[in-house]
Amino acid sequence: MKQGIYYDISNEDYHGGEGVSKSQLDFIEESPALYQWVKNAPVDKSKMSSLDMGTAFHCLLLEPDEFKNRFIIPKPINLRTNAGKSEYQELLKQAEESNQTIITSEDYKKLLLMRDSAMAHPLAKWIIEEQGHTESSIYWNDIDTHILCRCRPDKFIEKFNWVADIKTSADIDRFYAHSYDYRYHVQDSFYSDGVQSITGEKPTFVFLVVSTTINCGRYPVKTFMLDEAAKNIGRQAYKANLFRFKQCTEDNNFPALQTLSLPYWAKELKNE
Repeated sequence: MKQGIYYDISNEDYHGGEGVSKSQLDFIEESPALYQWVKNAPVDKSKMSSLDMGTAFHCLLLEPDEFKNRFIIPKPINLRTNAGKSEYQELLKQAEESNQTIITSEDYKKLLLMRDSAMAHPLAKWIIEEQGHTESSIYWNDIDTHILCRCRPDKFIEKFNWVADIKTSADIDRFYAHSYDYRYHVQDSFYSDGVQSITGEKPTFVFLVVSTTINCGRYPVKTFMLDEAAKNIGRQAYKANLFRFKQCTEDNNFPALQTLSLPYWAKELKNE
């Protein structure tokens, strides 16, 4: 795969193609063997059609024209009757054949409120409406390890060199803590360095976070930028992951064992 920005690669081809992604680096961080496992483990496709609110919201917000191609919003069905049960089975068959996901009218109503809430936030509205590329695929060779890397920003606004990542959160007030748990600081640095390696300019990376939990009748919306200290720690982390991946690949050895420690409260009981 040549270095560059591609605008016509499907989600399936991207995830099944060349290059190391941030999610794969997360597996390397936890245990290198998991990187191999996720590539080879069987997938229960029947479970993949279940609704992921984050994915549905992302599609509704950034790809509204694509939403009804990917999701089915049926009229209410009375599952207490034989006719309703039969109708629902037909609906499941239709969804499977068309590779669509069923979404209830109640969930759809919630998604619309979340979208409208995002549009009420001035910066979020600008990110959503400003001309840019959704789901572009970026490939580059890491300067230190020469490993082919890849990322797929939710929204890349080339005119202003902005990269926006859309997140949903059940507890938006704890996004600060969750951002570390999910290694969003690593994502920021990894994506930013990738964009800079292609464009020659460091982008502005922004998280647009929308709550899936209502608060005082509204779905809260916040936007974040990481400070330089967090970005530097994220860069150190992903570089360490890449070097480890390189060593594992060269040795053809992906260690599997992970260290298991007692929780902090158990250690405190022992000290007593």
